[in-house]
Amino acid sequence: MTCHKRYKIQKKVREHHRKLRKEAKKRGHKKPRKDPGVPNSAPFKEALLREAELRKQRSKVTTLVTDSPMSLITPTQLEELQQQQKLDRQKELEKKRKLEMNPDVKPSNVELMEKELGLCKTENKAKSGKQNSKKLYCQELKKVIEASDVVLEVLDARDPLGCRCPQAEEAIVQSGQKKLVLILNKSDLVPKENLESWLNYLKKELPTVVFRASTKLKDKGKTTKRVKAKKNAAPFRSEVCFGKEGLQKLIGGFQETCGKPIHVGVIGFPNVGKSSIINSLKEEQMCNVGVSMGLTRSMQVVPLDKQITIIDSPSFIVSPLNSSSALALRSPASIEVVKPMEAASAILSQADARQVVLKYTIPGYRNSLEFFTMLAQRRGMHQKGGIPNIEGAAKLLWSEWTGASLAYYCHPPTSWTPPPYFNESIVVDMKRGFNLEELEKNNAQIIKAIKGPHLANSILFQSSGLTNGVIEEKDIHEELPKWKEKEDDKDRDQEIVDEKSSDMFAAEETGELLPEKSTAGGQSTRPFILDKMIEEDDAYDFSTDYV
Repeated sequence: MTCHKRYKIQKKVREHHRKLRKEAKKRGHKKPRKDPGVPNSAPFKEALLREAELRKQRSKVTTLVTDSPMSLITPTQLEELQQQQKLDRQKELEKKRKLEMNPDVKPSNVELMEKELGLCKTENKAKSGKQNSKKLYCQELKKVIEASDVVLEVLDARDPLGCRCPQAEEAIVQSGQKKLVLILNKSDLVPKENLESWLNYLKKELPTVVFRASTKLKDKGKTTKRVKAKKNAAPFRSEVCFGKEGLQKLIGGFQETCGKPIHVGVIGFPNVGKSSIINSLKEEQMCNVGVSMGLTRSMQVVPLDKQITIIDSPSFIVSPLNSSSALALRSPASIEVVKPMEAASAILSQADARQVVLKYTIPGYRNSLEFFTMLAQRRGMHQKGGIPNIEGAAKLLWSEWTGASLAYYCHPPTSWTPPPYFNESIVVDMKRGFNLEELEKNNAQIIKAIKGPHLANSILFQSSGLTNGVIEEKDIHEELPKWKEKEDDKDRDQEIVDEKSSDMFAAEETGELLPEKSTAGGQSTRPFILDKMIEEDDAYDFSTDYV
């Protein structure tokens, strides 16, 4: 915005705040001061806090239990009573909230809803607490492969070889009577010559479909206003879907040969467009899609028609043994914590430097740090003091290369060599039941219809080959993050403190803590328990008397 507009807004905000302060001054309303608590410099701070906590516990117990004397209550009973009181308060608050949101709902219905929600919450907490998120991903992926008759492996047309997971393909081959089909998605981001060469390379091994998913679709159950469009106006590029009819005919023909309803599973690495393909086939936004990686966390069943059901799956877990560029392009940030500078540098090292310079319109660079500095200056990304935001530029590059807007391509291998888990009989068996002639015609029509980028406008990328994934749960090594380790240490310290405080409480109830140690003058200085603590801890200076 212009400076005039910005200064005007700032002036209005200042006047508004001044008016509010003036009104508050007239009312004489002052905020209540918070209790500062015990200062750190006070002697025996820990002991004072423990005594205050004991008094608080005793007051709670007296309100809960009036008939039984204090000496008969054990620390375990005290904890149970406190927990019960806490649960009762939570239930009352939930009831009030639900009654405020839905005033027409009767109390009986609210209680039933609470029970159902409570069960769901406990089940989800139990699952998430007992199992690691990566293990859940592997379990869901296994369920999809086992339940599917046809498995669609979605590949990014910009790097098809890097999107293939040999472990998943081997599991499908070993599972028995299952078909594997390759989907070349995002085919509008590569030159036509490169797309044709990749299609010729992949179809020797498995049936391959050229596809371009649409991203602008209406949400499920939502109605949108229709806008009158011009007669000769072309639709948006993101609204056009290519390859839908060819894929539907391929799956429909296989279903007819089987003579029974079939399940089609969709698998692949993060951000290759699995959910977008399902939405394009359904012509409705059934699955969540977005720029961020790893949005699909569990399997989702979407009925395409009465005979065909599609199953969406979570993405593959990338093995840490892969190359740095493969980890940068295929690892979702929600699962694998990858540093932006390292990821962007790995991607930049595999790209053609001359084409990168032309694409981002910056002068030549010697290393990745110099490139990020110039990119930040070019895009106006500055920190305080005019320093270029290098990390922001690295994140920008990383998001562009993992998104669906940047055009880059890889060359297919010169010679075709099947993987060790494939042989001629398996290749023939995978192609049996599909109408391959009609598939080739549809692919040729799609390649002609798609307006891909020119070779000069796209960046050549050196692929790192097949990307290894983790399919088995035993291959996942559970590593606690640092913040989790700190929390565990805090929990252990809290348990020790609770044990000590419970012992103190029991001793005080029996009367062991009542006598105090007195000085020569007859004045009591501190309780017996503090003297015991002083003997155990020599790190503090207890020269001052306890007040």
